[in-house]
Amino acid sequence: MSGVTRDDRVHVLGIRHHGPGSARAVATALAELNPQIVLIEGPPELDAVAPLAAAQGMRPPVAGLVYAVDAPSTANFYPMAVFSPEWVALRWALDHGREVRFLDLPANVSLVLADEEESEAPMDPIRTLAEAAGFDDPERWWEDAVELRYHGLDIFHAVLDAMHTLREGHVPDLRTRRREAAMRRVLRAALRSEASTIAVVCGAWHAPVLVPSAFPTQAADSALLKNLRTTKVAATWVPWTSTRLARMSGYGAGIESPGWYHHLFTARDQVVGRWLVRVAHLLRREHLDVSSAAVIEAVRLAQALSVLRNRPHPGLPEVLESCQAVLCGGSDVPMRLVARKLLVGDILGGVPRETPMVPLARDLDATRKRLRLKQSAAQQDLDLDLRTQSHLDRSKLFHRLLLLEVPWAESAETSRTKGTFRESWTLEWKPELEVALIEASGFGTTIPSAATAVVAQRTAEADIAELSTLVETTLTADLPVALSGVLAALDERAARQHDITRLMAAVEPMARVRRYGNVRRADTELVQRVLTGIVTRITVGLPAACTAVDEEAGRELRELIDGVQRGIGLLDQRELRAVWLSALRSVADRLGVPGIIAGRAVRLLLDAGLLDVTDAGGRLSRQLSMASDATQAAGWLEGFLSGEAALLVHEPELLEIVDQWATGVDAELFDHLLPLLRRTFAEFTATERRDIGLRVKRIDRGAGASGIRSDDTTLDHERASLVVPGILELLR
Repeated sequence: MSGVTRDDRVHVLGIRHHGPGSARAVATALAELNPQIVLIEGPPELDAVAPLAAAQGMRPPVAGLVYAVDAPSTANFYPMAVFSPEWVALRWALDHGREVRFLDLPANVSLVLADEEESEAPMDPIRTLAEAAGFDDPERWWEDAVELRYHGLDIFHAVLDAMHTLREGHVPDLRTRRREAAMRRVLRAALRSEASTIAVVCGAWHAPVLVPSAFPTQAADSALLKNLRTTKVAATWVPWTSTRLARMSGYGAGIESPGWYHHLFTARDQVVGRWLVRVAHLLRREHLDVSSAAVIEAVRLAQALSVLRNRPHPGLPEVLESCQAVLCGGSDVPMRLVARKLLVGDILGGVPRETPMVPLARDLDATRKRLRLKQSAAQQDLDLDLRTQSHLDRSKLFHRLLLLEVPWAESAETSRTKGTFRESWTLEWKPELEVALIEASGFGTTIPSAATAVVAQRTAEADIAELSTLVETTLTADLPVALSGVLAALDERAARQHDITRLMAAVEPMARVRRYGNVRRADTELVQRVLTGIVTRITVGLPAACTAVDEEAGRELRELIDGVQRGIGLLDQRELRAVWLSALRSVADRLGVPGIIAGRAVRLLLDAGLLDVTDAGGRLSRQLSMASDATQAAGWLEGFLSGEAALLVHEPELLEIVDQWATGVDAELFDHLLPLLRRTFAEFTATERRDIGLRVKRIDRGAGASGIRSDDTTLDHERASLVVPGILELLR
């Protein structure tokens, strides 16, 4: 079978998607054929935006994006790079003023079918042929077996014959048959024109079924495409990245080394030498010594390897092996840098200003330029000083985008501290963020209005704990209208809320807003009023909420109590602190409170100076007496000791009480309590645990906490030494 049917106008150019060898072959074939119509595999919806490929500002890699208008997350990308045959064909047609169309199943159908039917895993026929021939790189096989043996249109004649052989006896799945029927429908329409020559650029797998002499009847194709559901779609171009080219795309083809393929397509001669020079420049920038002589030696090694392997010229494996052996001294560490920077790369394409964009995306683009933020596929670390207006505006933009679920920037902060004028962010633009912007455009036409609408929607559905976090998020995003709505909802729901735990979860985030609002020059008086009311309700209901709860609920309450304590500490307001400590006193004195909560309350009261060491020691002694429940005592001890270990280090009376209880617990019960004790002491640092051990060693059980341990003549030191390693392991 021939790629050009005799006495026919159609020339089928079967290619490998994103293949530089195919791209060069297509360029040669189009120059020879000079067709009036060029048909390219892709959804027909891209016809409307195809002319933009030649517009100023269009810079591959880019992707055609077709999405469902009513559900933008339902979308398909159709990536193209400089070395993509589809891009070469598209640019040739536009540069020569020829008609160009896309042929495939329309996206308004395929986006619906994607949810309705399953298709077989996409086949890469050229990779299949390469592997059968013993090649690990399809592009190298293409060059060795096709381009170096065939010229002009003969390349595509050979590919067509090979694909025809591969398809013999193979029955494609329904989705593939529908796609090919849709391709033939577009081709039939082109044949009805007066064009004398038509070039079809498609995946090699589809080539045999697009030869007119092999067409099934038009009725058969129409039957495959009849009564298919459709949806309203829109099409545009979006920037793509070299990293995303390495993944499966709308064409069903991913490439492992887009940087290498770009080099193969753009370097007309001395491919290996030019590549190794680029590697040398990269390594030198990283302060690694690479001489010119080493580059020459690496080129010779790559050529020698290709001869040993009976290859006509070095491929990527030979180049990488020679690079590691000669330029990297055999180490694979520099090779990781080469793989990241050169084999894949961090290139981000660009699209012209006239590209169709939703208003929200245009607003982001204008804001980005105003704030001098660069859109890049490489990660960028950005430190902001909020005392500078431009940096403050950048911070507001990032927080608003997070509300819109467009995570262009992600916080790089390692702590929860909000009281500084510094923020750290990591920026990385990903193509899927274009879809996220389209989805978010349903909330508004500008970033502030859309973020305000998102906050309003979340406010209507959120509980008190979520609302308190939303207060903090809205403040950092500087959305005053939304903030007043969130606070009003929080005040109203707090008044009707009977679950004290939900109120407790709201305190710390709101306290941060009140304490650090001045960093962002925000008025937080309304936050103070709502927060005061919430703390008052908590103090009234806390004692009852802590009574008769199980162990799991007790631990959750302990965490919430710590959160309220941190929030009250941030505010440093005497009135709120007094009512809160009064509630903790009631919890500490109340019967039926789980040990982990009661112990924590006593510790907080001790730290606040409302209990002295003697009083705290008496409570600890009573809880750890032999008459008390050992599990309850262990929980009380865990709550009491949570936090800093300085209490045990500097208060020997408390340490002695703990020591006497631990040594007096029944052996079988101690095995049960050991995980609880280990969890308690595991929170301390290694230095703190060592200090506690030294203090315990000095305790004289007969003389008291301040005495010196008396010698025990009955101690069997040999037997005791057997348990020392285990004890040391527990104390680490």
